[in-house]
Amino acid sequence: MSSQSLNPNELLMPTATAVWLIDHTTLTFNQISAFSGLHEIEIQALADGTVGKGIEGRDPVAHNELTAEEIRRCEADEKAVLKKINMDLPPVQLRAKGPKYTPVSKRSDKPDAIAWIIKHHPEISDAQICRLIGTTKPTILAIRERSHPGIALIKPRHPAEIGLCTYAEIESASRKGFKAQGKDPDKIAAEKADAIEQAEQSAKKDKFEFSGFDVSSFFGNKNAGTEKAE
Repeated sequence: MSSQSLNPNELLMPTATAVWLIDHTTLTFNQISAFSGLHEIEIQALADGTVGKGIEGRDPVAHNELTAEEIRRCEADEKAVLKKINMDLPPVQLRAKGPKYTPVSKRSDKPDAIAWIIKHHPEISDAQICRLIGTTKPTILAIRERSHPGIALIKPRHPAEIGLCTYAEIESASRKGFKAQGKDPDKIAAEKADAIEQAEQSAKKDKFEFSGFDVSSFFGNKNAGTEKAE
């Protein structure tokens, strides 16, 4: 049976660490992204609360992954990159695992997670979904074709939010999927970021236009009053 190494200098819980840095520092999304290994779009989504609700932040200072001085240094310089405290320990050898085990209490959540991936990440192959969720291709096919016996009860939910995989694993699978299609993952991520920004600007504009305050009408009434006074 093959084995793999666990690098002691890698973050143990990157998403939880990112949440803590968002909540307790003034670091930029780019700085937090570079340190945690998560995509900048995911950092923004965590900050906005659109993903990762309920994730408890993990203090990298308390866990000897970062120093308070290093955080202050990077807060003072947006171009600075956080440097993790390196542990002088040998890599830990892990025995390769068999098929992904899912607790009984979470097995009923698998169809929801599969439906979410199919809807939001069509670039992720069925083989990758099997590895992420611990499911089978016939189950995925049944959900795609809406022939699954519980299809009426399936509600797409992010697999990381229900504990079936991590945000980093979803991001990695997405990138692999785009590369397999001959597409540039970074270019697609940038396009998504632009779309999000445009949507937010449009929403702000609509909110202003429908706020109930008609500026032109206000000035028109004011001028009419002035003419009467004359």
